[in-house]
Amino acid sequence: MLILENIGKTYANGVRALERVSLEVPIGEIVAVVGGSGCGKSTLLRLVSGLDRATDGRVVLDGEEITAPHGKIGMVFQEPRLLPWLTVADNVGFGLAALPREERDTRVAAQLGRVGLADKAAVWPRELSGGQAQRVALARALVTRPEVLLLDEPFSALDAFTRADLQDHLLDLWHDAEPTLVVVTHDVDEAIVLADRIVVMRPRPGRIADEIPVDLPRPRDRDSAAWDAVKRRVLAALHGAREKRRDTAEVAPGAAWW
Repeated sequence: MLILENIGKTYANGVRALERVSLEVPIGEIVAVVGGSGCGKSTLLRLVSGLDRATDGRVVLDGEEITAPHGKIGMVFQEPRLLPWLTVADNVGFGLAALPREERDTRVAAQLGRVGLADKAAVWPRELSGGQAQRVALARALVTRPEVLLLDEPFSALDAFTRADLQDHLLDLWHDAEPTLVVVTHDVDEAIVLADRIVVMRPRPGRIADEIPVDLPRPRDRDSAAWDAVKRRVLAALHGAREKRRDTAEVAPGAAWW
């Protein structure tokens, strides 16, 4: 169980990024976090990953408070962040340095096979397409066998076709071991494709505005009435979060916060 207990975050410049965020994510659940700019989505992932510390509250995984990067938690960023001086295989195995070479090579080869890049092990990151590079990033995160995988806008820089392909591919990888997934996205359709539950946040400071279950069978039919019903509810929650923001704070003329 991943538990966020009344998380708050204030940065050194005084900006309050998050306020009283509480969330429980059972093992194997996929949660999508959506919301406008400034609602603290990426900050939330950094706190869960241990890359940053909460000002208030705490993050707990399996009864252990997370205060620093943890081997049970993996993360995939918007850009692949591959090391250009390492081959694809060495990028994937970067987090396995403590393992014997033979075991490391076996796990890397298996994971590259799962992401469909077994033939790219010896190539350099510059030789990959954007979709291939993000598959390598997924392989690197999953090869350590994390209990929780955090994804921060992982496919937003890709074209629509590649993005849809990787969404399906991520679900296939998830089915292998069913780690807990927390996915930050601006794309409502992506959230519905992936998630068992969608958390809608409102900004400044970031708070949870709504939690919407996605009780749709997989693979999900984007043309179904049930899909439309979920999407309308998510969009209504996003609109409500925007209106609450306008009611509680003055937005400077011409400012774009949404």
